Amino acid sequence: MAAVEKVERLLSLMNALLGAPRAISADDLRTRVPGYPDEDASFKRAFERDKDDLREMGVPLLVETIQGTDPPLLGYRIRKQDYELRDPGLEPDELEALNLAAAATGFAGGVGQRALFKLGGGASAAPQAELPADPNLVAAFTGVAERRVVAFGYHDLARVVHPYRLEFLRGRWYLNGFDRVRGEDRWFRMGRIQGPIEVTGEAGAFERPLEAVPGLQLDPWVIGGGEDPVTARVWFDPAVAHSVRADLPDAGIEQDDAEGLVVALAVTNRDGFRSWVLGYLDRAEVLDPPELRSSVVHWLEQAVAAEAGE
Repeated sequence: MAAVEKVERLLSLMNALLGAPRAISADDLRTRVPGYPDEDASFKRAFERDKDDLREMGVPLLVETIQGTDPPLLGYRIRKQDYELRDPGLEPDELEALNLAAAATGFAGGVGQRALFKLGGGASAAPQAELPADPNLVAAFTGVAERRVVAFGYHDLARVVHPYRLEFLRGRWYLNGFDRVRGEDRWFRMGRIQGPIEVTGEAGAFERPLEAVPGLQLDPWVIGGGEDPVTARVWFDPAVAHSVRADLPDAGIEQDDAEGLVVALAVTNRDGFRSWVLGYLDRAEVLDPPELRSSVVHWLEQAVAAEAGE
């Protein structure tokens, strides 16, 4: 139980610090974050350990002088631009909807059960709805925080992973780590993990990369995918070429002229790729490979048949 309570306290501490408009003193955090000891010396030891744990996890914890304090008082915060992923390019109304959902949603429970971890909301925002916490999330966070190996099923394959970090993106949690089965770094969508996550072995079982772990790619033809990669070639009408180039800074451009734009993409999520291409309607066409083109055409034929009631 003690280990779970510490994980919950770290989640709450991150929530309080993330995006705070100004640095927060240790005394203020003591009152905001449930689970700290009442005795002063015990609180200081626990707080110092929590700061070390966050830094060890790669969380960019800032220590700053709180403005307007005399004598100067140190405080703590996490700047969102240092911790969050790159801008996904959402429209203003989409951002507003996400902010509203984040402010209105939290996890159920309290100390010893579930931490109140608002999904992107400010430290002072009170959740209006509660969601049950996922035991797998607590297990994954434990693995990240303590550098312990985790084991779980994914795409019908038993995985053994060195967990590096967790990301919350577009309403879902993702785990990043070194997959010992595949022999490479991978992202795992928590909702697709099969069975419970098992935290195994001793703490400090592996070393994290010296460089910061890169954020999760938001590209729909990659995100959440675990399929064998295939290179797709797609043609775009010149009328949408400008927006496509802006969305695909790293894509291989094979043609860009009055006849249209042709790009090459590494696809590991075929469903996401299909949805993205169809968003351009008749201004996009899958050229290669033949099997990927055929799957898109087949899906369209089925959709037309279903619409016609056949």
